Amino acid sequence: MHGAGNDYIYVDTSLCPIENPSAAAIAWSDRHKGIGADGLVLIGRSPIPEADFTMRIFNADGSEAMMCGNASRCVGKYVYERGLTTRTQIKLLTLSGIKTLQLHVYNNVVESVTVDMGEPLFEDERLYRRGEMEIAGCFVSMGNPHYVIFTDNVDEVESKGRGLENHPAFPQRANIEFAEMRPDGIRVRVWERGSGITQACGTGACAVAVAACKTGRAGRKNRIIMDGGVLEIEWRESDGHVYMTGPAEFVFEGEMQIED
Repeated sequence: MHGAGNDYIYVDTSLCPIENPSAAAIAWSDRHKGIGADGLVLIGRSPIPEADFTMRIFNADGSEAMMCGNASRCVGKYVYERGLTTRTQIKLLTLSGIKTLQLHVYNNVVESVTVDMGEPLFEDERLYRRGEMEIAGCFVSMGNPHYVIFTDNVDEVESKGRGLENHPAFPQRANIEFAEMRPDGIRVRVWERGSGITQACGTGACAVAVAACKTGRAGRKNRIIMDGGVLEIEWRESDGHVYMTGPAEFVFEGEMQIED
């Protein structure tokens, strides 16, 4: 499945448990020797009553991510259209907490999903050491670390993304966004921690929208234009939460043989 071009392999672990998801993510995500994806997402039943389902994300390098906005929308579409739930509001348990998904359904098809991404954080010494960064930008945590750089050349992400992801200012590495203010929205290219350049990043889109508002470049509602599509982001003044709306699509379905 993909959300705005951010593609992952999704496995329903209630049907197919994965013993070593890190190794599977590395092998299957290879676009030349595997299925090809930005990573692997495991969908499970929630062990706690406060949530309906769980989501675990493994990047293409095998590292486990805390949250992915695009993947969460795809999980919502999967569980509804595969008949695992009839609810159009779903509570999804992730490593960064429980996220609420509002499914926008027409003729039993989930056309888009709005995700309550929670409140952004701007200070977290576990994720960002401000004094060590030489390039001007805005740190935003959306449950995972992002560094947003406003520029006139978003393609700089190709040459600078890897170095910035692994910069000493980020003890746990970081997602890097290069963003350009345009009349039709904010053009963004992203380097995802553990995956490299991706077509889109949901938490990254949220981080950019928040950074643009916080620095006075934009208001609280923004259209984020990424390589793979457009996401609508609202940073609500009423509750301080960030709401992301965007598509989710099935690409193909298949079976993979797991050898001992």
